[in-house]
Amino acid sequence: MVGLTIDGAPVKAPAGATLLEACRQVGTEIPTLCYLPTLTPVNVCRICVVEVERNRTLVPACSRVAEEGMVVATDSERVRHSRKMVLEFLDSSVDLSLADDEIEDWVDRYGADTARYGPLSAPAAAGERDGRKPGHHHPPDGATAEGVHQPTKVDNSLYVREYSRCILCYKCVEACGIDAQGTYAIAVAGRGFDARISTEMDLPLGDSACVFCGNCIAVCPTGALMFRSEWELRRADLWDPEKQAVTRTVCSYCGVGCNLELHTQDNRIVKVTSPQDHEVTNGNLCIKGRFGYDYVQNLGDVEQDPIDEVLKAARRPVGE
Repeated sequence: MVGLTIDGAPVKAPAGATLLEACRQVGTEIPTLCYLPTLTPVNVCRICVVEVERNRTLVPACSRVAEEGMVVATDSERVRHSRKMVLEFLDSSVDLSLADDEIEDWVDRYGADTARYGPLSAPAAAGERDGRKPGHHHPPDGATAEGVHQPTKVDNSLYVREYSRCILCYKCVEACGIDAQGTYAIAVAGRGFDARISTEMDLPLGDSACVFCGNCIAVCPTGALMFRSEWELRRADLWDPEKQAVTRTVCSYCGVGCNLELHTQDNRIVKVTSPQDHEVTNGNLCIKGRFGYDYVQNLGDVEQDPIDEVLKAARRPVGE
């Protein structure tokens, strides 16, 4: 165990624990966006920064290891100002309307002025943002804040990429790569403000190394990656979380024992997730477990309920 001080109170934490874990151990809330217990911390969102005595800069609580004698301030004026700026930067360029409700609470708590940088610029045309060369920056017009808004990428029947909502938290990259799937189908392309998530050579998902496990969707905190079924239902104004039930079961495809969480609405499965606390899956699934549920609900005989029409359309190949 190591002894440290957090907000004036003495705390004992296990050796090797991060400051975030130490804070949560004593009930001190630290906001996080890019952190998940099942993924390696990448320190990119900077919303979890705290102040450590005798450190020149604020440190990310999600990855900084607690040390003997540390004196930590989690809500100092310097910390609050930094979090306020991060929230203002994010909200000035990214659509956070489908992000966790906690973000709105943080905006209020830290007094972030989400309109500080003016109205958003016009959305980028299809392919324009993906085609930008590293290091090249368009001169600002001085009247608007440049956003990451661009047309939604719909190139398969399983999930869509709505990168207007992407905050570059790297969770999808980590889940696709070293921490879970090991496919490495996606990575960050570009630099600075032009950085974005991309497949190799910006290929459509079907032509890339993607195996459609959907583990990237499971970790996305803002809706930038979304089940095609959910996206279609939202477009039709039929997505209703208040009417949905979540049932935990075991995947029927093989003997591994992956746990599934079936999200149902109007007696139809609308998406499938997996609990992060399950020792077999840790939130991850394969393509069969996450998307292979059509045999449960035969959408060949469409009923009168409008949700059936939308779900059937969502399962068609793109272009049909």
